[in-house]
Amino acid sequence: MSGQLSKHFRGSSRTSNVYGSRFASQDMPSQYFPEEEMPKDVAYRMIKDDLVLDGNPMLNLASFVTTYMEEEAEKLIAESSNKNVIDQEEYPKSVEIEHRCINILASLFHSPSENEQATAVGTACIGSSEAIMLAVLAMKKRWQNAREAMGKDTSSPNIIMSSGVQVCWEKAARYFEIEEKFVLCTTTRYVIDPVQAVDLVDENTIGICAILGTTYTGQYEDVKGINDLLLQRGLDTPIHVDAASGGFVAPFVNPSLEWDFALSNVISINVSGHKYGLVYPGIGWALWKSSSYLPDDLIFNIDYLGSDQLNFTLNFSKPASHIIAQYYQMIRLGRRGYTAIMANLTDTADYLASQLSTLGFTIMSEGGGSGLPVVAFRLGPQQGFLFDEFAVSAKLRERGWIVPAYTMAADAGMSMMRAVVREDFSRSRCASLIGDMRWALRALVEREVLNVQRYQAYLQSQSQNLLGMKTVYLEKACLEKTCVQVSQVEPKA
Repeated sequence: MSGQLSKHFRGSSRTSNVYGSRFASQDMPSQYFPEEEMPKDVAYRMIKDDLVLDGNPMLNLASFVTTYMEEEAEKLIAESSNKNVIDQEEYPKSVEIEHRCINILASLFHSPSENEQATAVGTACIGSSEAIMLAVLAMKKRWQNAREAMGKDTSSPNIIMSSGVQVCWEKAARYFEIEEKFVLCTTTRYVIDPVQAVDLVDENTIGICAILGTTYTGQYEDVKGINDLLLQRGLDTPIHVDAASGGFVAPFVNPSLEWDFALSNVISINVSGHKYGLVYPGIGWALWKSSSYLPDDLIFNIDYLGSDQLNFTLNFSKPASHIIAQYYQMIRLGRRGYTAIMANLTDTADYLASQLSTLGFTIMSEGGGSGLPVVAFRLGPQQGFLFDEFAVSAKLRERGWIVPAYTMAADAGMSMMRAVVREDFSRSRCASLIGDMRWALRALVEREVLNVQRYQAYLQSQSQNLLGMKTVYLEKACLEKTCVQVSQVEPKA
């Protein structure tokens, strides 16, 4: 009877409570389009319950991506989420805001100017991955055009980069059929070596990638060193700077660092607004020193959205919301605001590094604003632990922290950990991480000792068992030998 009642009540799609509906007792659709609609409050709650199993973004120190924005910025994102910025005729103000952002970035990256107007051109992208794809395409096409003008072969382009590049660089080379020429990282050098990089240049080189803030350790590669060597050798090889992370950090924390359009051979730059640009994912920017570095045959003219407009992107449709959010951060914070935030992050990263060093970890990243506010570290030899970085990372997850352990670029061959210090990683939260790190190390050591004790006890028990078995065997052998000897003695007549 109770089963029938239960079936009767679950038959209704509407109840006074989400968890009293029939949907709460069913599996969520995962293979087929559901036949019937679901009430909006139930759909919301069911999905929200699924998402509870995700990690806490603010404790995810693996990611460079922004996890905090002010309420006003979030409102602007929500209010403009239905605008497609590709439609310039329909949303002219959104397009103008994109141009404002590009102009501001051009100025920040020391673009040359003509008639008091920056010569740099650019476009918003869906993250730095798209921006890098566009930059690589532009370098390849520019190289091909120059080779064709000289009547030379264009079938074997190559690009030079560190083996520590982010995977999107390898994707770009593979997708666009460009040979990768790597400067290998070592156990003591985690960035590109300028001399080795320039030594690899030949007539088929479309450009050199230099990273302003590597994924592994957050270090800045020596862009000026590469540029100066090229000039010394009379080479006009283009440099693209992957400033995905550092483009919104270095200008405010280390403004004297030379890495951008002020250098003669730097022709293009990408930067991620959704990293230290302080915008939710995904927004990136691609900039070229001038339109002359952007081949005309890569730019498309479209007129079916109501007006003639130029387009050079991999994606066609593109949300206006995150472009608007980027502009909000630029005018809300200004130079002083960005400087204050990046200075705080740098100080917090330095504090975290010092505390980890006190715990015996080897610090692999650079502090004091010489690199990103990132702490890369590994277990120090003096600690003498039998467990590795992956065990530490897994233990920290028990407290909610995501501090990734991974293997350094394959040729360096070492495991390491990395903590990305973002805007919402305050000194107080940093202190909590350090406390949990001490707890994790202590728990792992205690487990290590316990495992050793258990193993020793096991060996001892096995040893005793083997000794007992050996004694029984010897006693049995002696008895059998004695019986044989007795049976062989003939009785006297």
